[in-house]
Amino acid sequence: MSKPIVAIVGRPNVGKSTLFNSLAGERISIVKDTPGVTRDRIYADVTWLTKQFTIIDTGGIEPDSSDIILSQMREQAMIAMETADVIIFLTDVRQGLVDADMQVATMLRKSKKPVVLAVNKVDNYKQQSMEVYEFYNLGLGDPYPVSAEGKQGMGDLLDAVIAHFPDRSGEEEEDENPKIAVVGKPNVGKSSIINKLLGNNRVIVSNIAGTTRDAIDTTIKRNGKEYTFIDTAGLRRKSKIKEDLERYSIIRTVSAVERCDVAVIVIDAEEGITEQDAKIAGIAHNQGKGLIVAVNKWDAVEKNDKTMKEFTEKVRGTLSFAYYAEIIFISALTGQRLPKLFETVDEILESRNQRIATGVLNEILTEAVAMQQPPSDKGKRLKIYYMTQVAVEPPTFVIFVNDKKLMHFSYQRYIENRIRDAFGFKGTAIHFIIRERQEKDTV
Repeated sequence: MSKPIVAIVGRPNVGKSTLFNSLAGERISIVKDTPGVTRDRIYADVTWLTKQFTIIDTGGIEPDSSDIILSQMREQAMIAMETADVIIFLTDVRQGLVDADMQVATMLRKSKKPVVLAVNKVDNYKQQSMEVYEFYNLGLGDPYPVSAEGKQGMGDLLDAVIAHFPDRSGEEEEDENPKIAVVGKPNVGKSSIINKLLGNNRVIVSNIAGTTRDAIDTTIKRNGKEYTFIDTAGLRRKSKIKEDLERYSIIRTVSAVERCDVAVIVIDAEEGITEQDAKIAGIAHNQGKGLIVAVNKWDAVEKNDKTMKEFTEKVRGTLSFAYYAEIIFISALTGQRLPKLFETVDEILESRNQRIATGVLNEILTEAVAMQQPPSDKGKRLKIYYMTQVAVEPPTFVIFVNDKKLMHFSYQRYIENRIRDAFGFKGTAIHFIIRERQEKDTV
């Protein structure tokens, strides 16, 4: 089940980023400095009471028209209306109610999205209550006084926000079909791929709305097996914003990837792999999903005997953090190699559910340690006692060592490579949990 999305909208200097950071707290690390993941602090996961949701900070938008306040606010409001389930409209009690606030309030009312009005910088409600009442004139219901910097009034604000979330307690459980998210930049052919798959198979089991953010779940049947494809192609369907909507399209990509088993990142063969593609791959990698890079429009590329090899090397170089990703070269227009997509998905699903017996696993580990000695620091050497698999989807292993600090990333990658050499784990991330154990505790 995808999490609701909450967007913070407001004009410059009303405290949007401060409110975002206060609500996000330590969870801001979801956009930590990791290869392939956006470093812009535009979203974070938040939990309030029993509700989980994703919050968006619209503070970094730069309009492509003249840099005036109303233009900036209009774009923020449009992005929020395009992306969010609930909108927090943030105003500033010190600056008071201004004309730009009124005009954007009108836009938000027309959007039919739930809006929670927050009045920021209310450090002393007794002294500032009359100024807060002024914001009733926006016609958006009760204004919630908050101090983002002082973290005051957050509970009442969040109570109001989650009250707008849909009640999903009575909903049926999601189908058990393998879920494949088709993600990527706009105009790379995501919808064309799904339409071609539907046309080739000529069986549409169902078409159901996947989320409130225009992602559509389409069930396709092939060789007696059903697959649910999550199409995020409509990312620019309702908006003409050019500058920053692509950044915010990441939010819906996150939602689709969270729900999937395998993420298919579609890239344009003529354009090549881009930084945005790497960000999307980073999201799938961090969440431990299966990963396929589908190079679309391959039929339009002038080729020689080295073209595919050179293109593959460029993709591997850009996605070095997800070097296990499967790469296929397809054409949605002609249908070239599209059946390969199903074959690759099946292989990855099998890898994601593969379990390795502890004894066999430790034979590989012993051999790996013998071939390459573990690292040491200040005279203390890493000792690896044993390893066991504790989960699937993705395959997850616990490694017991004498000192976690000595387990360097490069040596962990070396062990991962040996495991992949021995057992495959095609197209799926592998997760490791490093635990300390004293030597006397080992058997």
